[in-house]
Amino acid sequence: MRILVIGAGGVGSAAVRIAVRREFFEALVVADHDPARPQRLVDELRDGRLTAASVDASDPAAVAALVREHGVTHVLNAVDPRFVVPVFEGCFAGGATYLDMAMSLSRPHPERPHELPGVMLGDEQFAAAPRWEEAGRLALVGIGVEPGLSDVFARYAEDHLFSEIDELGVRDGADLVVDGYDFAPSFSIWTTIEECLNPPLVFERDRGWYTTAPFSEPEVFDFPEGIGPVECVNVEHEEVVLMPRWTSARKVTFKYGLGEEFIGVLQTLHKLGLDSTVPLTVRGVPVSPRDVVAAALPDPATLGDRMRGRTCAGVLVRGRGKDGEPRAVYLYHVVDNAWSMAEYRSQAVVWQTAVNPVVALELLAAGTWTGTGVLGPEAFDAQPFLDLLAAPSPRGYGSPWGLREEPVS
Repeated sequence: MRILVIGAGGVGSAAVRIAVRREFFEALVVADHDPARPQRLVDELRDGRLTAASVDASDPAAVAALVREHGVTHVLNAVDPRFVVPVFEGCFAGGATYLDMAMSLSRPHPERPHELPGVMLGDEQFAAAPRWEEAGRLALVGIGVEPGLSDVFARYAEDHLFSEIDELGVRDGADLVVDGYDFAPSFSIWTTIEECLNPPLVFERDRGWYTTAPFSEPEVFDFPEGIGPVECVNVEHEEVVLMPRWTSARKVTFKYGLGEEFIGVLQTLHKLGLDSTVPLTVRGVPVSPRDVVAAALPDPATLGDRMRGRTCAGVLVRGRGKDGEPRAVYLYHVVDNAWSMAEYRSQAVVWQTAVNPVVALELLAAGTWTGTGVLGPEAFDAQPFLDLLAAPSPRGYGSPWGLREEPVS
């Protein structure tokens, strides 16, 4: 296997740091628009399988050329969602298997954005599925943590724990604190704005997909391993697009523990138009307001030394167990920032995102996961993934997951 990681930011760099401890690949090229970033990473890790390169992720031809130049077999897209489509298309043109952690962007319904979906997350990629299938090639989409590990949990729940699933409810929360900053998101603010200010998507089997207002339907969820109660709200996310395609769940939701202050900041950005990606002319220079916000905030990849706490990703599953009796469980994965920094020099949120595509790449290299077309994680057997993730090093990745029984309402 010859891998190309496009994007040497927090998640891309974490994925490379994780991958170099494994033996399943022959070569790994890490590329970025800024050639200095991948070169610093290569110099840091000193692994003979690594090569640094530069690439314009907005140019499919440039992506395809880099794939061909290095004989790449698998591309991991680790840039922000604006570049999903060009990297996806460049990967197809170059003849490689494709993986991403976020899907092509949505566009709200022009008249009824808080009732009806417009263009949904991933629609542009799923439209290309016949072309990938006819070519006998695989695009594995949404294989980060959320989407990604959450979708693997959904598959596991359906196959091993439940005979009927009433709801798959993704619940994400943390108790992370960044010392020295009043406001410092632990993940890309560009992506966070996109997720949190777009109309959230909900799926019901007898109704299909529909939308609500941002930050709707707040609920307090008690997260495990000492994180505790966090208020979670509806947020647009790929799981609501992916899970209904490969599971029989009657309802799918995604709720994120943002906190009152974080929601207030996002609402203020929206009121001021600073969430917009449409360039404004400032003293003769076109500038995207959202890019200005991103530039004004600290790079999440640099915050690990100032960060304390844990992050939790998981799925609350309600339905009937294999015995036919009512059952509810929370399947989850917790990463402590102190551990991820000590072990990998990567802060918890980016490490938790990055480990999952590396596990998937290893399963693809072994032939354990196979497929053609545009597929989500739910299309594959969850057990080998969860086993490899949890198994102690060097056999696995040494990152256990948990299962907590919940009250049956």
